[in-house]
Amino acid sequence: MSSQFPEARPRRLRRSPELRGLFQETEFTLNDLVLPIFVEEEIDDFVPITSMPGVLRIPESKLAGEIERYARAGIKSVMTFGVSHHLDASGSDTWNERGLVSRMSAICKDAVPEMIVMSDTCFCEYTDHGHCGVMHGAEVDNDRTLVNLGKQAVAAARAGADVIAPSAAMDGQVQAIRRALDEAGFSHIPIMAYSTKFASALYGPFREAGGSALKGDRKSYQMNPMNRREAVRESLLDEQEGADALMVKPAGAYLDIIRDIREASRLPVAAYQVSGEYAMIKFGAQAGAIDEGRIVRETLGSIKRAGADLIFTYFAMDLALAGI
Repeated sequence: MSSQFPEARPRRLRRSPELRGLFQETEFTLNDLVLPIFVEEEIDDFVPITSMPGVLRIPESKLAGEIERYARAGIKSVMTFGVSHHLDASGSDTWNERGLVSRMSAICKDAVPEMIVMSDTCFCEYTDHGHCGVMHGAEVDNDRTLVNLGKQAVAAARAGADVIAPSAAMDGQVQAIRRALDEAGFSHIPIMAYSTKFASALYGPFREAGGSALKGDRKSYQMNPMNRREAVRESLLDEQEGADALMVKPAGAYLDIIRDIREASRLPVAAYQVSGEYAMIKFGAQAGAIDEGRIVRETLGSIKRAGADLIFTYFAMDLALAGI
């Protein structure tokens, strides 16, 4: 057999760590990661989330110190989720300018002005029924919820939020929020739309993290996980309504959707590695079945490779402390 056979030898570029690094196609840095955080009011100490090992509910009184710690580690952006003790049928605390949503943004920006604060804009953690809007019988009233989303967005922007991130999965929510922000003088505030959000079983641990009171499901407003064409349509509708960036949630089981949206739009595309994805990696590593560090980098790399510009991940701080 000729020494020239085979002529094509891809292994030539894999012979050493230096060669592999030189020809690596996909990379991510801390600039690409957003850390989601849970902030609880009226508690004195951190509360472990048992279904998400290593993730804690942060007491509001200690939020400033945590934001400073994240910044020192190199974290550039956080997404705020509140655990409220002031629930009602409409989630009205979210548009109270002295409510938890506003206080979280103000505390974060006062502590580290350069931290990019994204305010999750929804109602599930602030309603006594756990749904993402105003109920009308057994259904969420889409259009009444739109009005309240606009009010919440304006309150968050007024408190200092850099980005409004609507996750309620209401039809027309981006347009309603854009109008509300513009009319209140916040035309410069961008909207990071949860534009393709699936009714996924992977959100399970988030319910514990956010203290959700939900009974039932959100299938009437979040997307069917089996629908691919509709997933692209949802994101393109948000783009038409004025979204500045799009998001796919969850991420790991929907790499095809990330790629589809990346090819269909020129807007920045984000993906959210959700609580269930985090938990599976953590518990798998605790069982000795997988190498956590390698799996984290591989899964985040696959999300980036699929086309995501930004990744929301609970592993962001671990990676920052490890020097990524």
